[in-house]
Amino acid sequence: MAEQPHESASVRRTERYAAADLHSVLRLCDSGRLKCSTTTRRPAAATVADVAAVLSAGDFYRDEPIAAFAWPLLIQAGGLAEIATGRLRLTANGRAALGRPAAGVLRSLWRAWLAKGLIDEFSRVENIRGQRAANVLTAPKTRRRKVSEALAGQPVGEWVGVDDLFRQMKATAWSPRVARSESALWKLYLEDPQYGSLGYAGFGEWEILEGRYTLAVVFEYAATLGLIDIAYDEPIGARDDYRDNWGADYLAALSRYDGLRAIRLNDLGAYVLGVSRSYVPPEPETPERTLKVLPSLDVVAVGRPGPAELLVLESYARRTGDHVWTVTRESLLEAAAAGRRPGDFGDFLLARAAQTELPGTLTVLLDDVVERAGRLTDLGQVRLVECADAALATLISHDRGLRSLCTPIGERHLAVPLDMEPAFRRALATLGYALPASTSN
Repeated sequence: MAEQPHESASVRRTERYAAADLHSVLRLCDSGRLKCSTTTRRPAAATVADVAAVLSAGDFYRDEPIAAFAWPLLIQAGGLAEIATGRLRLTANGRAALGRPAAGVLRSLWRAWLAKGLIDEFSRVENIRGQRAANVLTAPKTRRRKVSEALAGQPVGEWVGVDDLFRQMKATAWSPRVARSESALWKLYLEDPQYGSLGYAGFGEWEILEGRYTLAVVFEYAATLGLIDIAYDEPIGARDDYRDNWGADYLAALSRYDGLRAIRLNDLGAYVLGVSRSYVPPEPETPERTLKVLPSLDVVAVGRPGPAELLVLESYARRTGDHVWTVTRESLLEAAAAGRRPGDFGDFLLARAAQTELPGTLTVLLDDVVERAGRLTDLGQVRLVECADAALATLISHDRGLRSLCTPIGERHLAVPLDMEPAFRRALATLGYALPASTSN
């Protein structure tokens, strides 16, 4: 008989929130408000707070970031966002993800994290110190795959207690070994490197190292992506398996993940982990009709738009009152210049407007901006080459080896895409010419 969560535990059925949270985080990223360290790629504290504010059910704990910390890292690892001048911005793949089925995007994010997660999840168990010493920890990529295999081995739709999951992993090849060696174990410690070393007999037990690593991956990444439903309590006092260690008296909990009590592999998780070949998402909830669109091009909130909806409004319109946004050609053109599609805004409004049709004034404006934005195409950066005369420009642009690497501009200039410049220079040398290196930046 499948284990049931303790009646005092909170239960989060994450599958129902994952798709909405994915889109909300991508919208938030598109707003330019998310900051991450260019060195560690970890989110800033203000970014974590902003992400927590748009999550459908909030973070798992009010004052202990888990999902809000994970999302910025996940979308970076999955190639949906990148850091530019300290802020996250959507990539082309990130924009495309907004229009793709969420299950496929979530699956790609999980697989990307397994292969190239940006941090070692064990680093989030800050009470275990000494992790930064050389040759102490095993490769996180191998550990992640062990945890993923353990999750894939669980029965779909049945609750499994965390301690039962630990017993399975300890007894099988699913165990994610954390310390490289016995000598490495001595470098890990609680509170004091000498007295609190995990190298002492009984101090570096599986639950403290491999167990806490498993909790970090499962709680912070699998649950955030909606792969497992979870039952959890507050972490303080939830586990006592570290209490016999020296220095444990100073710790209310060994990790922020100690409150996880039980997990349940859901249908989305079965699909993402390869247990099931297909996935049928639950029926999406119909958006509330919280907006009214006026012929004057004002959008009025007649209900309470959610945080993610407010982000969309502010991406395409100007706030002109406490509950009013005004759509203009300029605001739509700015959105188009930032890579947003005005047609998506029309669909967004139609799904949430109190009326069944958008005013003709707005429809005409949207069509006009779509047409204007479609008349120009960004072809990327180029190297502009000036030839001594028109004859040389014609010779180069018509040469069999060079004509596909450059585009004539006027009589004496050639545009060379930056990614084709090395090939252009080689072909130019074959023709008997050389392009001197630029002396300007």
